[in-house]
Amino acid sequence: MQALTFLDAFLGSIGRSVLGLCAAIGRIAMFAVLTISHLLRPPFYLAEFGRQLLHIGYFSLPVVGLTALFTGGALALQIYSGGARFSAEAVVPSVVAIAMVRELGPVLSGLMVAGRVSSSIAAELGTMRVTEQIDALTTLSTNPMKYLVVPRVLAATIAMPILAFIGDVIGIMGGFLVGTQRLDFNAATYINNTWSFLEFEDIFSGLVKAAAFGFIVALMGCYHGYNSGRGAQGVGRATTNAVVSASVLILAANYLLTEIFFTS
Repeated sequence: MQALTFLDAFLGSIGRSVLGLCAAIGRIAMFAVLTISHLLRPPFYLAEFGRQLLHIGYFSLPVVGLTALFTGGALALQIYSGGARFSAEAVVPSVVAIAMVRELGPVLSGLMVAGRVSSSIAAELGTMRVTEQIDALTTLSTNPMKYLVVPRVLAATIAMPILAFIGDVIGIMGGFLVGTQRLDFNAATYINNTWSFLEFEDIFSGLVKAAAFGFIVALMGCYHGYNSGRGAQGVGRATTNAVVSASVLILAANYLLTEIFFTS
């Protein structure tokens, strides 16, 4: 009897967790659909959009650039070390370029921006929820979704491909510096091998991924901040949940998009 009671409690906890997860997915999906519907209807708050574009895009350049630079350099060292086992050191330029453009550039840029921007958005909107500023917007006949959510989501979706492209260039440059200064590659040969193996599909897929990641980053920050609990603890929980959920969804979306682009 005691074993049956324990089993019932165990299965019940699993069921509650699954139902809670399904409910959370449904709420996020409804929030995303509502956000997209507001993207297509006036009014448009261009000043707020410009401010968010500056905050999300321009001020994220240092962290994205440094991450890409060191990743490209480390990637060149790793590929050279692994390729030396098969006498394939010459593949370093092409593999660094393809890896940065297809995967590492968009994914690392997305994760860095998630840590910086998603938490910031969640904290800002969560504080506004706690201090009843969002309710005040409704009282002033201003739709909070239009004024707070739409500019952030749109700015992140536009800024992320630009950030990812800059990160790709800097990452390839990091591999170039390590390849020419540390691994004794000829500079002209390195650049030629880099451009010879890159295709339009590689660049396009990375930019599409980055746009999707930007949408996810801003959506998760807005969702958790907009629905933040009361008090400092609620805001802190919303900030943590925004970063975690954005990071997990970026990795999941990366796999799905890779399946779409590169599975024949």
